[in-house]
Amino acid sequence: MAHPQVVIGVDSSTQSTKALAVDADTGRVLGEGRAPHRVDSRHGQESDPDQWWDALTTAVAATGWADRAQALAIGGQQHGLVTLDAAGAPVRPALLWNDVRSAPQAADLVRKFGADWWAAELGSVPGASFTAAKWAWLRATEPGNADRTAAVRLPHDYLTERLTGTATTDRGDASGTGWWTPDGYHATVLDHIGLDPALLPAVTPAGTAAGHALPGGPLRPGTPIATGTGDNMAAALGLGLTPGTPVLSLGTSGTVYTVARNRPADPTGTVAGFADALDGWLPLACTLNCTLAVDRVATLLGRDRQDVEPGGTAVLLPYLDGERTPALPHASGLLHGLRHDTTPGQLLQAAYDGAAYSLLAALDDVLAVDGATAGAATAGAGAAADPERPILLIGGGAQGRAWQDTVRRLSGRPVQLPAARELVALGAAAQAAALLTGESADAVARRWGTADGPVLPALARDDAALERIATTISQMAALQGNGAH
Repeated sequence: MAHPQVVIGVDSSTQSTKALAVDADTGRVLGEGRAPHRVDSRHGQESDPDQWWDALTTAVAATGWADRAQALAIGGQQHGLVTLDAAGAPVRPALLWNDVRSAPQAADLVRKFGADWWAAELGSVPGASFTAAKWAWLRATEPGNADRTAAVRLPHDYLTERLTGTATTDRGDASGTGWWTPDGYHATVLDHIGLDPALLPAVTPAGTAAGHALPGGPLRPGTPIATGTGDNMAAALGLGLTPGTPVLSLGTSGTVYTVARNRPADPTGTVAGFADALDGWLPLACTLNCTLAVDRVATLLGRDRQDVEPGGTAVLLPYLDGERTPALPHASGLLHGLRHDTTPGQLLQAAYDGAAYSLLAALDDVLAVDGATAGAATAGAGAAADPERPILLIGGGAQGRAWQDTVRRLSGRPVQLPAARELVALGAAAQAAALLTGESADAVARRWGTADGPVLPALARDDAALERIATTISQMAALQGNGAH
């Protein structure tokens, strides 16, 4: 019996590294490994890149296939700012995507050039998460560290370079920086934020190797390493996503996205105009508060996370870490409409509703990129075209009954639950397999059947809840404070 072609896909996320050893022919997972990360939240959201490398080597070794794998790729958390000195060592801990200290710098960038300019030139209006804003923050607040920086990398770039010795990135992850365009790095943006383009990696085309494994790492020397990409792009590959298929991911953050043929250009900043990891686009909207925020509310109420109750008129917006959608980086949680007869279970359901609402409202704008809808921003949550097409529900919260029912009730759409797990790592594995087979990575994933899974039927859309939440959000900006504190 022939030995399988085995590839390894890595997901280097905010909290941990996961690695999957996968049969390149069938998609069967042959081995798994995992190692945790530490996040320092004392001042912002920071992490030591060296521990990502340690976690990667541990997780890859734990798959049991490190010495036999024939290719590897890495999907990594987007936006993080990794600064390296002339010796290749981190200058300081990496600023993570959810570090909002750069909100003033993001606002300055938008004021300087205008939202319409950003949307037209770069496809996205930068927020605090974007790497350009983080570099501007570092230049303004830690100029000594900025001056010591000899290389700027994204998290997946840093790990790929540790494996191969080659400074590369891909178009998908690079599109979340705020300085990448299909024609190259944007000189005007780099000049304004004081970033020398010589500090940035080369963009490697999809389907090609970024390099080969060096001695001393977790793999056999010479093992091909694919370009890798950002975590959302890798998950899209892992699903074998086709244009117009909606995805809602429930994790530490919440995201909605699809694959599009057209480049997004949303001057409101709701939809980020990301590239995908191939030759298309990945319009995406993101919230900072999702499963962890709702779990925190459940803990405060002394209830299990699934212990929700229907009814009630309270609105609970769980913006515990500031919020990106809507753009309220300094917001806190808000409870409105509390009554004598409000129950703890109804409050917990209201937290689910508050977390899901912005994602579903933004889904309309995401699906409108290829002209699927018109006037989606004012149509209300879940009003996108083809309402019979199931939403692919993924992420850590996707298996929770309360999350499933909330998404169905607020969207009025059916929900499909892909049976495949660890989609970021699977997408990276598909990239690695594509190096061996010559296929497109998304075609590999479709051949593996990664998106297959049960479909839950639609529920009647809860328009009353949608209206309550929309009204509360429209009235909350002054109370929350939209400026810096």
